[in-house]
Amino acid sequence: MNKFEQLGLNESLLLAIKDLGFENPSEVQEKAIPVLLEQNTDLVALAQTGTGKTAAFGFPLIQKIDAEDRSTQALILSPTRELCLQITNEIKQYSKYVKGLHTVAVYGGASITEQAREIKRGAQVIVATPGRMQDMINRGLVNIKNISYCILDEADEMLNMGFYDDIVSILSDTPDEKKTWLFSATMPAEVARIAKKFMADPVEITVGHKNSGSATVSHEFYCVNARDRYEALKRLADANPDIFSVVFCRTKRDTQAVAEKLIEDGYSAAALHGDLSQAQRDGVMKSFRGRQIQMLVATDVAARGIDVDNITHVVNYQLPDEIETYNHRSGRTGRAGKLGTSIVIITKSELRKISSIERIIQQKFQEKTIPSGIEICEIQLLHLANKIKDTEVDHEIDNYLPAINEVLDGLSKEELIKKMVSVEFNRFIEYYKKKRDLSGDGGQRSERSSEPREIRAGDPVRYFVNIGARDDFDWMQLKDFLKETLDLGRDDVFKVDVKEGFSFFNTDGEHTEKVMSILNGYDMNGRRINVEISKNDGGSRERRDHNGRSSGGFRGDRNSGGERRSSGGSFGPRKEGGFRSDRNDAPRGERSDRPRREGGFNRDSAAPKRAPGSFQREERAPRRSSENNDRPAGRSFEAAKSRRPRKS
Repeated sequence: MNKFEQLGLNESLLLAIKDLGFENPSEVQEKAIPVLLEQNTDLVALAQTGTGKTAAFGFPLIQKIDAEDRSTQALILSPTRELCLQITNEIKQYSKYVKGLHTVAVYGGASITEQAREIKRGAQVIVATPGRMQDMINRGLVNIKNISYCILDEADEMLNMGFYDDIVSILSDTPDEKKTWLFSATMPAEVARIAKKFMADPVEITVGHKNSGSATVSHEFYCVNARDRYEALKRLADANPDIFSVVFCRTKRDTQAVAEKLIEDGYSAAALHGDLSQAQRDGVMKSFRGRQIQMLVATDVAARGIDVDNITHVVNYQLPDEIETYNHRSGRTGRAGKLGTSIVIITKSELRKISSIERIIQQKFQEKTIPSGIEICEIQLLHLANKIKDTEVDHEIDNYLPAINEVLDGLSKEELIKKMVSVEFNRFIEYYKKKRDLSGDGGQRSERSSEPREIRAGDPVRYFVNIGARDDFDWMQLKDFLKETLDLGRDDVFKVDVKEGFSFFNTDGEHTEKVMSILNGYDMNGRRINVEISKNDGGSRERRDHNGRSSGGFRGDRNSGGERRSSGGSFGPRKEGGFRSDRNDAPRGERSDRPRREGGFNRDSAAPKRAPGSFQREERAPRRSSENNDRPAGRSFEAAKSRRPRKS
């Protein structure tokens, strides 16, 4: 007897389940379906991404819907267009034997009039993103005042994306007597507030521990120097030849930059972020699902709703701002009972975050070291040997064997194997012979930050950087750029002073290693950044470089912090000896000697870079874009420029 039959599902659903090949319900399905079928109640279900939540609410919803009544009876809210379409497709598959049941997807980026027309034809179930749903309600294109069921799927994700006001407004437009089913991976305060306001004595179901991680995902971290983060990513990819992964970055800029570097270095990679058009996003996801892309580099917002089977690794190239978001990232792998690995690449200053994540997911991380070049070569060699062994022979090659045998005549079996393997393997050997070992390097001090005086944690340190007003920065924009690039807090960057072709800023001494290692040589859309520690932290009139040479002076009154006094003392012109904003034009790091991997995407397939200086800032709870109602948009630096300058 099929275990789904024991849950109380009707014949039409059991036929659809049989067609889909489902045999045993997941834990969340086993717990939620009987409750929702037998009781007319509100429900809060906490379960990780990939545990079968759609079927857990989809099966009982379909069984309770009156297919003969063509009015809207249920609303399902989800955070992204991708997840909205995925849920719609699954509901249609589950209800294939229910005559007259119609499900419509409502999301931004598509014709709102066509979606309204589909609903008017008769849609018992609407699956919608909050932004587009609110837009349709405001225009009077949809009526949800008489629905019987409202489902909030990935509730914590919707609230993280800034949809709290939209959700409250939408729920306020629904009848009080409806039943609300809330499904979420975590239970932050805002989700609890929604439950308290709109639900009456809900039944709570928890799969595993509340807010915990999936038992099928193992967690490991690699501690490296900040400047070696990208090199570490490449080595981890090479050490896992069959990797099929999502690589998470914090910002759109970093996502695009990392993807472009991977593509240049011969990896099959692509970027997925909010600056791509919908057509570009669809193309990237189609290639990823078809495994033409092995490494999908994505932001958290863009990756929400990704439902791709058999992802082997999630790589946290940068940790998220909110620790709870890590749970959603790691949930992209280890799905449907399969094992997966979540990797974190961190610097020594971020180690404390690992303990915080462990407390939330209630699982331990395993600390590992980046494989050495020799270890990677050994892994690649064995992988190549297994690939040769498992290759099926097409006997069309028999026609060419006489000519091949003639060419290879005189070679022994051992010589033939060595030469055949070396065709592919020599490139890895040559590449890694030149590379240093990254293991154990995470806590070492960057040689760029070496200074004659001792720099202690807590002491303020003042820096000179070769970017300024001509790069479209004012002090506030530069401060935001430094905070995002260096992953520092609001108060960790202070006393920012922007000039025409250069600037000054301060941090505490504990951040010096990070500042020097990350910013020196940083590629800002073709401009290479150079940063130095000022000889006097207060910002003296003369700054000296590492060789002790004077780099030019400045005129005008200064306070002890190196910033202009409010009395308005003027600065004289920059001397010829001073740093110029275009001084450091060295080429990007060597990558052309990297062995090419099969299936690598051409660089032309990536989205173009922004023009220099046109950075965008992403905020934790961005406002919604009027152009795409299902995705909030961040406030740009251009908007910040219009504000009156204030003291830093």
